[in-house]
Amino acid sequence: VAARRAFVGNDPLDLSARRTVSLAEVMVDAPQLTRVDRKYLVGRSTAQAFLDDLPAAYRVLSIAGRTSTSYRSTYFDTADLASARAHVQQRRRRWKARSRLYVEDALCRIEVKARDGRGVTAKTVAEADPAGYGVLDETGAEFVRATLAAHDLTADVVSLRPTMEVGYRRTTLADTADERCRVTVDWKVECSLDGERVWLDHDYVLVETKGGLRPS
Repeated sequence: VAARRAFVGNDPLDLSARRTVSLAEVMVDAPQLTRVDRKYLVGRSTAQAFLDDLPAAYRVLSIAGRTSTSYRSTYFDTADLASARAHVQQRRRRWKARSRLYVEDALCRIEVKARDGRGVTAKTVAEADPAGYGVLDETGAEFVRATLAAHDLTADVVSLRPTMEVGYRRTTLADTADERCRVTVDWKVECSLDGERVWLDHDYVLVETKGGLRPS
């Protein structure tokens, strides 16, 4: 993170030479709801070089002619931030629950991500009312409780409350044929908690791969 500066331009990287892929194709052929996530904080020039070297099979997700989407995610945690601390401490078995809003599409979901001892993350989602973004109602709480139980994880779901909110803009690339892997690039990343904010300098992006146990 660095001193805040205005972001220049809309998309920070040039992907104009790549073919596009529809959301329907991605969800059928490369949903990656059970996967290993690997995240890299890199400069824009490094990210561009990486994307330029990706095989042609990686296509850019296009939704209604748009190749990037604005995300808002509110995370639910206990008063002592048990879920967040488990991630900071790199515990092998951990979880997180959030309300996520896909802004342009007015789509909202409750999402639970559970990580097992092998480092594999399983994401389970439930549709929610966009008007209720950021709120964990009784239906959402029961979904979180049932999902954690299915992964032999426990949490004091009753005590969960909205904590950190993260906003960013994301471009997704997917290989729907060979590796069935996805790559996402996030920018304009900003996090807020208890009235405090941190943000990512506009010269950097967050690159994430979502694939199998073996690095792609």
